[in-house]
Amino acid sequence: MVAKRRETGAYHHGDLRAELLTAAVALAEERGIDGLSLRECARRAGVSHAAPYRHFEDKNALLSALAEQGFAWLAEAGRAAMEGIEDPRERLDAYGVAYVRFAVEHPIHFRLMFTRALPAGPSAPDDCVEQPSPDDAFALLVATAGEARRASGEQALLAGVASWCLPHGLAMLILDGRIPRERVATPEAVSVLAREVLASWRGAEIR
Repeated sequence: MVAKRRETGAYHHGDLRAELLTAAVALAEERGIDGLSLRECARRAGVSHAAPYRHFEDKNALLSALAEQGFAWLAEAGRAAMEGIEDPRERLDAYGVAYVRFAVEHPIHFRLMFTRALPAGPSAPDDCVEQPSPDDAFALLVATAGEARRASGEQALLAGVASWCLPHGLAMLILDGRIPRERVATPEAVSVLAREVLASWRGAEIR
């Protein structure tokens, strides 16, 4: 009876979608993305095997939703990192550090963000609080890079791409274990490394 009450309650409460996403991340961390299944996510969320299909058509839809969630979180992290910083170049560096930190702290999301096709529109239910678009993360970077480089239009876009390459490359090197472990042992160490790399690049630009 206890399990049945749990299943019924979880099936109807408004956070089931979020619980399934959380369960999916935990499962992917344990078994890898290929080992993830909607059935196991449902079991961990304490709902029936059919319940996830009210939110996700299939496993691919679930993975795409995680990628979409990742882009939204990245945009939020970037805004938070830049808040209160007046100098646009310093804001751009802050975004870069936040980008690398996000990748290290949310590796499942980060990898899916660049390997999954995103839905045409937000996949969250209409009655959910509006979330940032996946495009917001890059739009924010382009706007900040354009301001830092005093560029607009196509030049701002190119500045955004250039400013994206460095933190993204560093993030992938860390996730793939190519950076000495002691350099990225803590979140603070990751931030220090990211700042050093970004500062080195900025110095090369000036020269």
